[in-house]
Amino acid sequence: MNKKKTNTTNTNTEVIVGLGSCGLAAGAGDVFDALADEMKKNGVDARLKKTGCIGLCYKEVLIDIISDGVKVSYGNVTPAMAARIVKEHLVEGRPVDEWIIFKKDVVSGENTFLKDQKRIVLRKCGLIDPEDIEEAIAKGGYEAIKKVLSENSPDEVVAIVKESGLRGRGGAGFTTGLKWEFTRKAEGDQKYIICNADEGDPGAYMDRSVLESDPHAVLEGMLIAGYAISADQGYIYCRAEYPLAIKRLNIGIEQARAKGLLGKNILGHDFNFDITIKQGAGAFVCGEETALMASIEGKRGMPRLKPPFPVISGLWEKPTCINNVETLANISWIILNGAAEYAAIGTERSKGNKVFALTGKIERSGLVEVPMGITLREIIFDIGGGIKDGGTFKAVQIGGPTGGCLPEDFLDTYVDYDSLTKTGATMGSGGMVILDESTCMVDLAKFFMSFAQSESCGKCVPCRLGTKRMLEILERITQGIASAEELDLLESLAVDVKMSSLCGLGQTAPNPILTTIKYFRDEYLSHIHDKTCPAKVCVDLIDVVINQDLCRQCAVCIKHCPVQAISGARHEYTVIDPDACIGCRMCISVCPWNTIDVDSPKQLIVPAEKYRRPVNKENVAESVRCKADESRGGGA
Repeated sequence: MNKKKTNTTNTNTEVIVGLGSCGLAAGAGDVFDALADEMKKNGVDARLKKTGCIGLCYKEVLIDIISDGVKVSYGNVTPAMAARIVKEHLVEGRPVDEWIIFKKDVVSGENTFLKDQKRIVLRKCGLIDPEDIEEAIAKGGYEAIKKVLSENSPDEVVAIVKESGLRGRGGAGFTTGLKWEFTRKAEGDQKYIICNADEGDPGAYMDRSVLESDPHAVLEGMLIAGYAISADQGYIYCRAEYPLAIKRLNIGIEQARAKGLLGKNILGHDFNFDITIKQGAGAFVCGEETALMASIEGKRGMPRLKPPFPVISGLWEKPTCINNVETLANISWIILNGAAEYAAIGTERSKGNKVFALTGKIERSGLVEVPMGITLREIIFDIGGGIKDGGTFKAVQIGGPTGGCLPEDFLDTYVDYDSLTKTGATMGSGGMVILDESTCMVDLAKFFMSFAQSESCGKCVPCRLGTKRMLEILERITQGIASAEELDLLESLAVDVKMSSLCGLGQTAPNPILTTIKYFRDEYLSHIHDKTCPAKVCVDLIDVVINQDLCRQCAVCIKHCPVQAISGARHEYTVIDPDACIGCRMCISVCPWNTIDVDSPKQLIVPAEKYRRPVNKENVAESVRCKADESRGGGA
C-alpha cells in the first residue's frame, strides 16, 4: 500500500505569481498552472495566489516565495522551471540561486531599479491579491475613507488635498484640490465624480497596471472625492481594451458593496455613493474630458467649447469633477499621512511622485514611481539601466504621442511640469519612450502624426485638416521627394494647428514635429537635400543588399521574405529586388551568416507627376487657418 504523501511546507508559506497583463503576456498563466501541478504532486501545503505588477516588466514572469517572513523573488520564470523551484525551494528548502533576482543578501540590477523609487501610488501593487478586498484592507485599504467620515467635513478634505499640492496626473497638471473646491461650490442638486481611465498613449500603461494590481486604491480615492464634492455617483471610464482591469474593478466594486463601503449610508454615516463602469471604444480623443462625458452620455465622443467647464456644467449638465487613475490613487495616502508629508516630496510647484512607463530601447523596461524633480538622466540610466544592448542614447519621447522628443543635451532636465514645458515637451500622463541611434526622428514624427491624424475627431478644421497636411509633408520627406520650402511649411503649419485647435489633441499633436525639427533638424535636411536617412530606416531611401562574397547560399532569407522580393535557390546566389523590397529586414534577422545589410544612400529618380503636386504655401496654410475662430466656437 502506498503511503500518503505528507505536507512538506509550512502552511504560512505563500507562492505569489504576478498575473497582470504584462505577466500574462509573458506566460504567467501557464507558470501558475505548472506551479499548482508541481505543488500538488509534491504534497506542498502552501498558498498559491495571484498578484498584480510590481513594475519589473522586463523580468516577467515574476514569482515571490515568502516563508517565515523571508521573501525570495524569481524572474523570467517559465513553466519548465516550476518543477525545480518546487522541489528544491519548497520541498528541500534550498532556493535556486541562479534564478533569484531578489533576496535579503543578494544585490542585483533589480535592487537598483527599485532603490531610488518612492512608492505611493504603486505601494500595494505586486503585494496584494487584487481580487481579494481583505488583502487590501489588511494593507490599510479603506482606512482613509473611515478617517474622513469620522473626523473631517467635506470642506476640510478639500483643504487637505489643496494643501498637499497634488496636481492632476493626466497631463494637464491642474491643481486637484482647486478642482474639487470649484465642484463643491458649484450649484446643483446632483454632482458626479469621474475617473478617467481612458489611457490611450502608445507605450503608456501606468493606469492599467494600477487598476489591475490595486483597484481598491482608485475606488477609495473616488469615495473620498465624492464625499468632498457632495457627489453620490461616480463613473469609471475605462477603455474596453483593458479587459483584466475592468474585470478586477467589477470584482472590487462588488466586494466593496458587500462590505458596506459603497451604496447607502456608507460605514453607518449619512453618505451615499456608488460607482458605475463605462467602457470606452478606444477613441484617443475621449481622454479629453468633454469628449469623455459625451461618450458616457451615449453621444459621439467629441470635445466641446469651454467654458462652461465641467466643474460647473459637466455630465448631463451637472457639476462634474474628473480625475485620472493616478491622481485618485494618491488620495488615501495623503489623507492618512498628511498634506505636509506629501508636499515635502517633489519641487515647489510640482509636489509628490509621478509614475512613468519606461519603454523602448532601455535595459529595464517597466513602471517606475519617482519624486518630482528627479532628472531624466537618473530615470533612464540609474533606474532604467541605460540603453539596451549597449546602444547609444539618442532621444526620449516624453508625454505620449503628442509629447516632445528631447536629445542628450536635456538629460539633466528636472522632471516636473514647468521644466519639461520649457523644453517643448510635456509631462503627459507618464509615457517615456527611450530611443537609440537606430531611430529615425523624421520617421518617428511621421508615426506619431499618423496616430494623431487617425484619432482626430474631425470637429475642428485646424486639427482635421492640419494633421492630414502635416502627415503628407512628413511622408514626402521620408520618401526623399520634399523640398526645403516644404520643411518651412511643415513648421508653420505645426504652429498654426497648435494655436488654433479646439481641444488638447490638436493643440499638442504638433509637438513631436516641432521638437524634432528644433533638435534634429539635420536629419530632416539629410532626407531633403541628400536623399538619405542617417538611421537607415526610411524604406524609400535605403536598399537592403546581400553581400555575395559572404553569402553561403543557404536560401534561408528566401523562405522568410514576406513579399517574395528575394530570388534564387539553395546553392545559388540570392538577389533582392529593390523595387519589391518593403524594408522589413526580416531577411537580416534570420540570416545565420550576417551577410545582409542596409545600404544608404539610395539614388532616387523621382517622377514628379507620380509623387508631387504643386505646393502653394499660402493656400495650404490658409486652408488650415480658415474657420479657426469658428472652430474655437464649436464650428464644423
